[in-house]
Formats: sequence, C-alpha cells, structure tokens
Amino acid sequence: MSNKQGGASAYGPNPWLQTSWDWRAAGNFMCGGAGTGLLMARALFGGPTQASLWSPDWIVFLGLALVGLGLLCVWLEIGRPLRAINVFFNPRTSWMSREAFVGLLLFPAGLAAMLGMPGWNLITAALALVFLYCQSRMLPAARGIPAWRSGLFSPLLLLTAGCEGLGIFMLLGLFHNRVSGAALFAMLALLLLRLMVWRRYRSGVDASLVARARSALDQTGRTLLLGGSLLPAVLLIAGWLLGGHAASILLALAGACAAATGASLKFTLVTRASYNQGFALTKMPVRGVRTS
Repeated sequence: MSNKQGGASAYGPNPWLQTSWDWRAAGNFMCGGAGTGLLMARALFGGPTQASLWSPDWIVFLGLALVGLGLLCVWLEIGRPLRAINVFFNPRTSWMSREAFVGLLLFPAGLAAMLGMPGWNLITAALALVFLYCQSRMLPAARGIPAWRSGLFSPLLLLTAGCEGLGIFMLLGLFHNRVSGAALFAMLALLLLRLMVWRRYRSGVDASLVARARSALDQTGRTLLLGGSLLPAVLLIAGWLLGGHAASILLALAGACAAATGASLKFTLVTRASYNQGFALTKMPVRGVRTS
C-alpha cells in the first residue's frame, strides 16, 4: 500500500492521520453534544411552558433533532448501514453501544417532555447527560491517538457541549424570551471552565503530538480563546449591563459564538489533530538477514 500522509508512508513508524473517523463522525459529536446540551439547558433554565399535543415544546424538539442528526451522521459513516443493529451487541465493552442504549431511552423521554408531561424535562436532561458522557468516552478509548487519550479529553467535550447547548438556547432567546440572569452567569462559568480545561489539556498533550496536529490545535486554540471565550464573555457582560432589547441581541450573539467555536473545536479534534502515534519499532526487521 502506498498511501501517503504528509510525505510519510501510512501504517509505519511515522505518525499518520487516521481516516476511520471523518466529518460524519465529527458531525455526531458536534450535533450530539449541542443537542444534549440544549436539552439540559432547557430543563435548567427554560422556565414553565404550556406544551401539549397541539403546541409541543419546540426547544426540546430541536434538541432531539440535533441528537438524531448526529446519529444519522455516524450511521452514514458505517460501511454497511444495514448492519447498524450490531452496535447494540457490545454494551459491556463499547461506549458506542452504551450511547445507543441510552439513546433508546432518551427519545421517548424527550417526547414526553416535548408534550409537557410533568417531570419529564428533568428526566430527559439526566438521560442527555448520560448520553453525552458515553459519547465523550468513545474517542479516548482509541489509545493510539495522542490527541484523544488525555484524561482531560472527556471533561473538555462535556464542557464544550454545555457551552454549545446553552449557547444555542441563548441564541434562540430571540424567540422564546426565557434567558435569565442564571443562564447568563452559567454561560460565563462554562466559558471560563472550558478555557481552563483546554489550556491544561493542550499543554498535557503537546509532547506527544506531531507538528501538524500541534498546528491544528494551536489554530483552533486561538479561535477558542478569542472568538469562543473573550468575545462571548464581553457580549454577555455588556448584555447584562445594558438590559432591554439590546441585551437579547448581545446574548444571542454570545451564544452563537460559543456554539460555533465549540463545533469547530470538535471538528478539529476528530479530523485534523487525530494523528496516530505510529508504530514503536526498536529494531527494523530486514528480510534475508540473520539475527544473532
């Protein structure tokens, strides 16, 4: 095989960019994280609604739709989609199987919450958190990818999903008008925690990264700092100080920045920074040469 990655032969001692997880896999993490984050934001900060069979809670519907879109993306990635049922056969060892089983519970619970049944918003939020946790553990299970195996990778994905979901909730505040001061300060806290975890994660994996993975993470890190942390924080504080209709617009912009940069971070982690570490060969075998 003569497949090349960055001038070096793939499947050798030199690191290569993995190709098993592409934009469709990234779509699962991007949409699944944003959808579950939105479901949790709705349960915690959404306030009372008059949802019913004839006027369902459209925020819950959107959260479920995002999760479903993410699962559709990963289904499209399967070489033989009709064998997708096999994902349910390994719950003892596979985080993807566990995610699938939780998904079977999440959608019926979300339907009950969407129709306004008492208590189901919190049940849906709890299931969304478990779904998200299973998703955050899938990539670290691939121990051969240095950018994925950090102990901080899972917390980073969890916090990013929180920023994405609450960010979308604040963006949609232009229509539902339920963004409270508690949601504003929760977003500030999430942005700060995500940035802190990112910086520790980035310094922790630096020594094990190849140059191209390091460059991809550095570029995304700058975007995360400026467009995903500082800018939304300024917009949130300005919205809190100004109040009124201007606050709604500023908070929506802050939410859009937080959600967009979170999606960008996940896309980079899955598709651009995911270089395999290569094979560690202490001696290169040579055909036809005897060893003592």
